[in-house]
Amino acid sequence: MSKKKKNSRKKSSRRAGGRRWRQLSFGRKVWRVIWVGVLALIGFSIFQVLFCAVFNPPLTPLMVKRFFQQAKDPDRVVRFERDYVPLDQISANLVNAVIVSEDGLYMYHHGFDIRQMKMAYIESKKGRRERGGSTISQQTAKNCFLPHKHSLVRKAVEAYYTSLIELVWGKKRIIECYLNVIEFGDGIYGCEAASQHYFGHSAATLSKREAALLAVCLPTPLKSNPGRPSRYLSRQASIVQGRMSSYGHINLDATREDLNPHYLAMMEEENLWDFAWWVLTDGKSMNKKKK
Repeated sequence: MSKKKKNSRKKSSRRAGGRRWRQLSFGRKVWRVIWVGVLALIGFSIFQVLFCAVFNPPLTPLMVKRFFQQAKDPDRVVRFERDYVPLDQISANLVNAVIVSEDGLYMYHHGFDIRQMKMAYIESKKGRRERGGSTISQQTAKNCFLPHKHSLVRKAVEAYYTSLIELVWGKKRIIECYLNVIEFGDGIYGCEAASQHYFGHSAATLSKREAALLAVCLPTPLKSNPGRPSRYLSRQASIVQGRMSSYGHINLDATREDLNPHYLAMMEEENLWDFAWWVLTDGKSMNKKKK
């Protein structure tokens, strides 16, 4: 077939496509734009997750946010310390400390700890200090892909990304990525940069005490200094050290047969859809009580 015929066929197909688009009603045009946009977003999110399954993200939304906050504030130093390292160059002490401190059932859940999420929801409804109901998987999804803004939409997208990384990455990659991107101080990201900054040596040689101090600073990294811990931080680190001793070594390669069946069964009692339904029905019951 000659080039002229090919070009003429392409032009005719474009014209036919344009005519079909013009013939659509306004409602159908809107609907088509919506589902094409949704498919594009889903495709982009899958690409992100596949890319980060191999490579650590060059930047995260929080890193960008902190940079602009530092640049605008004359009292803050513009700092960007980050040094990605593979999991085998991170001390097992830090892996253990972070898991027992942040997510004790990390090896048992599929991204969500429904019991902790329910407790956090109840406490927030009562106006108490919010409990950290997020798992390490949820925190990894948030830190890698999403802005740190509290909204129902962001939580829903976070749940989607959490399910994706649990499915594609697995537990070892999730904890590796988490420890490489998490914030340990103002402009300090990842355990290697934090270890060098606060203790003057690599993350591979962190002691149990140093690992515990880094772990307990994670909820409030801008207010905590593991290198010069306050009394409160020291007490919390001692608690984490005690848990590390009772938990023992956490095997990231453990199969279901290696895990405690009691905790496995507990994690499988409810899933994310059960939690969503529980929140909806709880909201309805609260409205009835008010009336």
